[in-house]
Amino acid sequence: YLNSNREKEKGEGRAAEARVIQGFTLLTKFPLNPLYQELMGDHLANELDYMDEQDDAEAVVDYADEDNLAIEDGDPGVEEYYLLTKVTDTSATMARKGKDIQGIPWDRLNITRDKYRLTRLEQYKNYENIPLSGERVSKECQHVNRNGKYYDFFYNSRFVKPTILHFQLRNLVWATTNHDVYFMSDYSVMHWSSLTQKVSEVINFFGLVKPTEKYQGSLLEGFQQTQISTLAVKHKFLVAGGFQGELTCKRLDKPGISFCARMTYDENAITNAVEIYDTTSGGIHFMASNNDCCIREYETEKFQLVTQLSFPWPVNHTSVSPDRKLIALVGDHKDGLLVDASTGKTVATVVGHKDYSFASAWNPDGRTFATGNQDKTCRVWDVRNLSSSLAVLKGNLGAARSIRYSANGKHMIVAEPADFVHIYNTKTNYDTRQEIDFFGEISGVSLSPDDETLYIGVWDRTYASLLEYNQRHSYQYLDSYF
Repeated sequence: YLNSNREKEKGEGRAAEARVIQGFTLLTKFPLNPLYQELMGDHLANELDYMDEQDDAEAVVDYADEDNLAIEDGDPGVEEYYLLTKVTDTSATMARKGKDIQGIPWDRLNITRDKYRLTRLEQYKNYENIPLSGERVSKECQHVNRNGKYYDFFYNSRFVKPTILHFQLRNLVWATTNHDVYFMSDYSVMHWSSLTQKVSEVINFFGLVKPTEKYQGSLLEGFQQTQISTLAVKHKFLVAGGFQGELTCKRLDKPGISFCARMTYDENAITNAVEIYDTTSGGIHFMASNNDCCIREYETEKFQLVTQLSFPWPVNHTSVSPDRKLIALVGDHKDGLLVDASTGKTVATVVGHKDYSFASAWNPDGRTFATGNQDKTCRVWDVRNLSSSLAVLKGNLGAARSIRYSANGKHMIVAEPADFVHIYNTKTNYDTRQEIDFFGEISGVSLSPDDETLYIGVWDRTYASLLEYNQRHSYQYLDSYF
């Protein structure tokens, strides 16, 4: 549906172009998904090539939608295709009996899962702003045991269809309870209840979105056809950031939209990330990171701008420390910054990454924080000694696009762009991890506030879904729905 461009280097022009087509991305630097070719055949590949030539993303037909698929009698090829793409939900019980957690019918394909995994590892092209950054960092990465078992597969919900607008921005899934999840699906913010198994629309940004409350600085005329690049949901409060610097705020316990604004009118205004957090005074603030090289802090009582800080390069992500004294900041630069939250002054620079960073997170202990980079690594830093990384952890396919710490600080979740989510044991110096392995682009990862449930948004034209994992305990809960 959407054509999106994002400038990432001065004088470079377009860094990459991502065309979003019904939950399937064609990136100019990325090959067509081999599994998708296996399922769809030459017809779809030719159709996509034609669309690429015509530059017409709106002309796509959703071949993966079984409701729109016309099956001609006597056509075994089409019937076979229908069987391959008729995917259903998967429960933990089904998975234990041998069903693929995503419902992929490997027994009907001409390739095994293991072989296709090797193909993906060999062919997936990690996007780099600095060439060969992933290769240069390999020698620094520590050995990690992959035998950790912290979360068990519970359910895969095919009715949930997460999507991504920009391929570098993957914070589009947020769990506010064990069973309430908010996510982006095309132009809409959606809510999923794992209890009722129902999806409901929260905000539709394709139509007119305008505030129903009046505050200073709010654009009463609102926005229309807003392209949402990032999302944050916490404390019954939702903030969505747009490609043109749009800001939309909604209280989830009230009808309507609370606040709309344009944070910046810079030509490079994309909102890269938003973080919602408690203040030491008991209020709720949020911080937006933008491509105009600024971060902006807002309070949520009257939605007024509290602080605006400028930096030498576009800011891709910020995280506020648990004591609210420091801001971890990363962007279009190899180095990260620690900034004094009260003065706005840079107090330290962390050096080690080889490319641009798009993720950061603080451990609840307040002493360590992590940064995720396009050099395929997540680095952990200790504020008591920033001369070198506490840990250098490398992924399998690509950049560390999203990082989350559990509320108890025992685990760190790192999501790659596709196929892999890693759960590290922080109590063993990050030397052990659980590897969650599937197929598809990752729209976001989120832990429930009590750490009991992990949600993973999977974006794919055929196998889009929401994966649900439950924290492992010494005792077992009933793991099937009635």
